Amino acid sequence: MTDGVDSSDAFVLGDLAAKDVRVRFCPSPTGNPHVGLVRSALYNWAFARHFGGTFVFRIEDTDAERDTEESYEALLATLRWLGLDWDEGPEVGGDHGPYRQSERREIYADVATQLREAGRAYRCYCTTAELEERREAARAAGKPSGYDGHCRDLSEEQIAAYEAEGRESVLRMRTPDETVTFTDLIRGEISVDQYNLFDYVLVRANGHPLYTLVNPVDDALMGITHVLRGEDLLSSTPRQIVLHEALRELGIASGPMPRFGHLPLVTAEGGKKLSKRDPQSSLQMYLDRGFLREGLLNYLALLGWSIGEDQEVFSIEEMAEAFDITRVNSNAARFDLKKAEAINGIWVRRLDPNDLAERMVQHLQEAGLLAHPPTPESVELLRAATPLVQERMGVLDECVGMLGFLFVEDDAFTLDEADAAKVLKPDAKPVLEAAVGALEPLQEWTTESIEEALRVALVDGLELKPRLAFGPVRVAVTGRRVSPPLFESLELLGREKTLARLQRALPRTEAVADEASGGPNDQRNEK
Repeated sequence: MTDGVDSSDAFVLGDLAAKDVRVRFCPSPTGNPHVGLVRSALYNWAFARHFGGTFVFRIEDTDAERDTEESYEALLATLRWLGLDWDEGPEVGGDHGPYRQSERREIYADVATQLREAGRAYRCYCTTAELEERREAARAAGKPSGYDGHCRDLSEEQIAAYEAEGRESVLRMRTPDETVTFTDLIRGEISVDQYNLFDYVLVRANGHPLYTLVNPVDDALMGITHVLRGEDLLSSTPRQIVLHEALRELGIASGPMPRFGHLPLVTAEGGKKLSKRDPQSSLQMYLDRGFLREGLLNYLALLGWSIGEDQEVFSIEEMAEAFDITRVNSNAARFDLKKAEAINGIWVRRLDPNDLAERMVQHLQEAGLLAHPPTPESVELLRAATPLVQERMGVLDECVGMLGFLFVEDDAFTLDEADAAKVLKPDAKPVLEAAVGALEPLQEWTTESIEEALRVALVDGLELKPRLAFGPVRVAVTGRRVSPPLFESLELLGREKTLARLQRALPRTEAVADEASGGPNDQRNEK
């Protein structure tokens, strides 16, 4: 960002200097990373980079039953692959560590004790059955059904009696009997009155701290200035503000109250929230299909924000330069897979061909078409073939179908059955025979000489339209009706393999002919 600060930046910064901006990305290591999570990381990264501030990566792993080390490693790998570098966090360190909540339990226990001793939190001995009974009564009376403050002001005698019964207790935050108001950076002013702001649990009966405690405590102690997160967490923000105020009052935290901005939900078809169970939600699907990091991030950036009215394609560096959180749309953003593929295709075409060839190697290896590592000859062939498919590809795994015919071993080469059935009919036999006759005597095996020989033999000689002339040749040699440009493909494939595949396809046309006539033993053939 330049030294000048525009009006929207000034609103977002308040009294802060741009360099003092601190945002965080704090996922839980459960399951595979999903696109909503990545968009949250991207927006926070762009916000920090826009102001020249700090991007903190923090792991919220206090749920021992659901958190896994595998998911933790996947999160780190995801951010590294996307190029969303973090300034503080795992593997990087920083002045506010540790950055895994599982390593901060003593901090949370100490804060919980201070809140209780200061009267900002209290022990609640209500059983689950008692809570549900009172909630049902409140609902029946048409009143809010949140916690009713039953244990707010217990006497020492009542506490002793509950403990004598062997009751367990949770720690609840004492919320104020007043309206909580804050200005959301995306949604404007939001207020929640005391009738809808209930005392909430900070620590379970087993002593394990909840998200309601650990998240605000970490934000406060790590000096987070802006909290950008999903709209689904909006309802918890007033409660977090209450805790932030208590932490400052007790001197546990210093600095300004974080400012909040709640990002729009990402929805699937029909307007439903895109859940982790939706196939198109999983980041792994995009890795498997060969989305480029540039294309995927570009599309995810568009889910709620745009760089300009007429510009949909931009790099994350350009995004960071222009990013304005106040211009994020508050309405839900629908995920459109076809548009994501289209944006990715634009980035495929922007790549240097050698870079694209290198990125395709993994997909060809996974299909068994290239060795590990690939031979110098196969790398050279791939680089030569890349310009032929670059304009046609949307995602990288399409290279397997488009270029596989160049790398497959002769004994493993097969025809696509559906394409062969449509093209290699009896009338294709003279076409293939003429193609063999035209190509065998060529002195030079070049794109130009191949094209001239086939056009003379098939278009001029057999008087066929190009589609009918070259279709059988394409299927016989590449195995598919859709392939890279034919004549260039034949040059790369080479004389021997081209002629061998044409010859091998000839019996296929005869088999179709036999099938169409009822076979060689059909009585009509005896006449």
